Amino acid sequence: MRIVGGIFGGRRFNPPARIPARPTTEVAKEGLFNMLNNMIDFEGLKTLDLFGGTGSISYELASRGAVDLTLVERDLTTIDFIKKTSNELDINDRLHIIRGEVFKFMKQCTEQYNFIFAGPPYALINIDEIPQLVFERKLLLPGGIFVHEHTPRNDYQKHPNFTRMKNYGTTVFTFFTQNSD
Repeated sequence: MRIVGGIFGGRRFNPPARIPARPTTEVAKEGLFNMLNNMIDFEGLKTLDLFGGTGSISYELASRGAVDLTLVERDLTTIDFIKKTSNELDINDRLHIIRGEVFKFMKQCTEQYNFIFAGPPYALINIDEIPQLVFERKLLLPGGIFVHEHTPRNDYQKHPNFTRMKNYGTTVFTFFTQNSD
């Protein structure tokens, strides 16, 4: 696993083989952040990383200047890896790790974020509820961006907050925005 950009760009980390995460591929992650660089200024952002996995997306966000990072993950082995990596990057003061189930967190969350990323397991039965909950619970600040990672079998183009999608083979990123009211 490699951080592709920002102040930590080029740093490599090796997650343990036994973690149940499917990290976003390096090619897809690099493409995602190339797009985001043209859409958002990361400096000072408050972010939420749902289904945090190895922490790869949060490290990219921190590397680009996000200052308040929340990551939700339920697997303890994965969380231990994230804590170790966070310590090596010296971002412990910016990264808040919540151990728990993502849907429960979303239903109880009262915070709002400038940027939200969800990288759920592709086979998740209720994957389509994620965009619905982000907007029902008003988790995204006005002008904020939500990126949902999924496979081509999911289609969110009819969602009222849909803005665009980008396909990287079996990985699709769908972008949503919170309109300024």
